[in-house]
Parts: sequence; C-alpha cells; structure tokens
Amino acid sequence: MPLTTPLTTLLLLLGAYLLGAVPAAALIARGRGVDIRAVGSGNAGATNVQRTLGWGPGLAVAFFDVGKGAAAVILGRYLGLAPEWAALCGVMAILGHNYSPFLGFKGGKGVATSFGTLLAIDPLVGGAVFVMGVFCVTLTRYVSVGSLVGGAVAVTTAVVLGRPLWEIGLFAALCVLVVWQHRANIERLQAGTERHIGSKKE
Repeated sequence: MPLTTPLTTLLLLLGAYLLGAVPAAALIARGRGVDIRAVGSGNAGATNVQRTLGWGPGLAVAFFDVGKGAAAVILGRYLGLAPEWAALCGVMAILGHNYSPFLGFKGGKGVATSFGTLLAIDPLVGGAVFVMGVFCVTLTRYVSVGSLVGGAVAVTTAVVLGRPLWEIGLFAALCVLVVWQHRANIERLQAGTERHIGSKKE
C-alpha cells in the first residue's frame, strides 16, 4: 500500500536526509588511512578524493553520491509520494550530503547528489546537464565550471521543455545552492588559482 500519510512522508524525508548524509568520501578515504577533511580542499566529495587518492576511489565516490540522490527520488515515488514530494526527497538527500551529521554537519558540495536527483526527476533534463557539464569540464578542465554551468542548464532546459513550475523552481533552487557551495571556487576562478581536474593535492 502506498505510504502517503503525513507521518510516513515525514519519515521518508528524514530517511532521504540520512541516506544523503552517508559520507562515502570520508569512509573510502578512511579505509586508505586518510582523513579527507584534512587534505586537499578539505571537501568530502569525489573531486577531492580523486585528487588525493586517484581516479578509482574518486569515481567510486561519484557513483555512490549520484546514486544517493537518484535512490531518494525513486524510493519516494515507488512508495506513493506525489512527484513534488518525491523530488523533495532528493533535495533532502542533497542537504544530507552537504550538511552530514556524521561529519559535524559539513560535507561535500552536492553536485553529484544533485545530478542524481535531477536525473531521477527528469531524465531528459539530466541528460542535457550531463552533456553540457562534461563538455565544459573537457573544454576548461575545471570541475567547478562544469558544475556551475550544469545548474544553469538544468533550469534553462526545464523552462524550454515547458516543465511544471514546481520542477523549474526546484531546479532553480538547486542551481542557487550549487553556486553558494562553489563561492570559494568562483573566487579562485576569478583569481586564476583554481586547480584543474586531475591535479594532485599540494
């Protein structure tokens, strides 16, 4: 039977937050004897893991973080939540990733989890974000540029495709969150000190 009562909806949102809070970057790095928050950028995300431990661990973290966002949305939908509420489960997973109680309410920047969320909400928009994000990273070699452009592409694509207002608004909110999480990167881009993808920790 679909779980659609206010209590079960609240429990699903809380569960999505805790799912998103699972710190794959910190756990994988710890397994290698590294505190990911004490090296590189200090960010508990896939890019810092890649720079610190290499492509294998970095990709493992990226796939896990994408999966958290997608799983939260898909599970909410499967259990009978309306599309808007299932999407909100994805948002809660992103917030869990960014502000994990397992890491003192700190975490990553939420790009991979955001991508998993919007891919589950709207695969066509997710596909557009992936293509443009990869193109920008390939062209500039800056992960931050691909992330920032991806947020803008999500909103633009949703508008062009005539998606519901709630979806456009949600993607716009995620875009703002991505920009906020990358404010230090934006400053480094302006100063010309942002590190390229594949560069190792200092």
